[in-house]
Amino acid sequence: MKKPLLAAAVATTLVLAGCGSGSSSSGEVRLRMIESLTSPERTKLIKTLIAGFEKANPGVTVELVSPPLDSADQKITQILQTKKDLDVLEVRDHTAKSFSNNGWLAELPTTEWPGWSDLTELAQKKAVEVGGKAYLIPYGFYQRTLFYRTDFGMAQPPTTWEELYEAGKKMTSGDRYGYSFRGGKGGADYAVMMISAYNGEALNPEKSFYLKDKRTIFSTPEAAQAMELYVKIFKEASPPDSVSWGYPEMVQGFTSGVTGMLIQDPEVIKTVEDSGVTAWSTTPIPKGPTGYAFQPVGYAGWGATSFTKHPKEAVKLVQFLSEAKQSIAFAKGNSLIPISKQAQNDPQFSQGAWKAYLQAQQDPKQVTTIRPVDYPGWSQFGVDSDRDVQALLTGKKTVAEVLKSWDAFWIDQAKKVS
Repeated sequence: MKKPLLAAAVATTLVLAGCGSGSSSSGEVRLRMIESLTSPERTKLIKTLIAGFEKANPGVTVELVSPPLDSADQKITQILQTKKDLDVLEVRDHTAKSFSNNGWLAELPTTEWPGWSDLTELAQKKAVEVGGKAYLIPYGFYQRTLFYRTDFGMAQPPTTWEELYEAGKKMTSGDRYGYSFRGGKGGADYAVMMISAYNGEALNPEKSFYLKDKRTIFSTPEAAQAMELYVKIFKEASPPDSVSWGYPEMVQGFTSGVTGMLIQDPEVIKTVEDSGVTAWSTTPIPKGPTGYAFQPVGYAGWGATSFTKHPKEAVKLVQFLSEAKQSIAFAKGNSLIPISKQAQNDPQFSQGAWKAYLQAQQDPKQVTTIRPVDYPGWSQFGVDSDRDVQALLTGKKTVAEVLKSWDAFWIDQAKKVS
């Protein structure tokens, strides 16, 4: 990768640093940093990491801005639009594209930074996902695995969706059910995950709603097969009221002993541990008939603004937070899949419930994908598809009707971005 213009401009910019905003008359550098996914415990942890940075870099102080979670991204955008008083920021997978397109993010050094080689292949890939340039260094990932209760009589976890269905039926009896189905908001995402697995190697991971031959994933016989099974899992292996379950309900169903299986992100590990449930484990998400599983990986990271008056120090803070010791501590504190290769030697990530995430990353048929978030209809599809899933589960629409609608929608989207 070419050395970024940011690095070339550092020397010139630093000459003026003592006179600009963010510097005191004594020459002390003050950086302003803002987070997005704010919570009290998380903010406390970040401040601890910042204190370590300040200790290692005398003369540099960092002000952390922690806006309320619900309005944080809006606040960050407003500050970026003014192009002042911000040096380091949290960049999320769904804001990286717009922030970089607007010229608000600096390209970060990669090959010039020794810590780059310690990043996992996934971390390196996601760092340069937008435009092939490192506008952020991810601090961790959200990736789904299958949680299962061993006290429900399951000797071996399912490895395919068909096996999940069969295991779920066996578990379902009386007030116990096999699977924590998500029929409410976000439920369509699980249908897409199944459809993707059933399309197998024909799917294009870089444009995950399309096949390599440019048809949509919703247009195939395999998609219909997946959706028929999706409905059967709901009707025959899930609680009836899970037709409206969202994240809290599906997790509660699992921890309370109502359901025996759950597919969710790693943040659930701590929830299950705190619940007192002891007989449980995790395994990679189920695969389709051809042996493939596909899922997007959620992530966020730290970036530097393109207009910072202290590019050297801003980049240094991003790199400090991304180094093994700090990034592993942050991943532990926030139940994230870590970015450091060294985490594979840490018992927390190499054993127990976390082991499934490493297994998935090492399996070439557990494929990470990129959601079509750049398409103009992405947000609308989220609303429409959840509504369609509700209609499907309640018998108001057929599998064929839903897939035809989704196929037409994404054919139209392809025309809009071509």
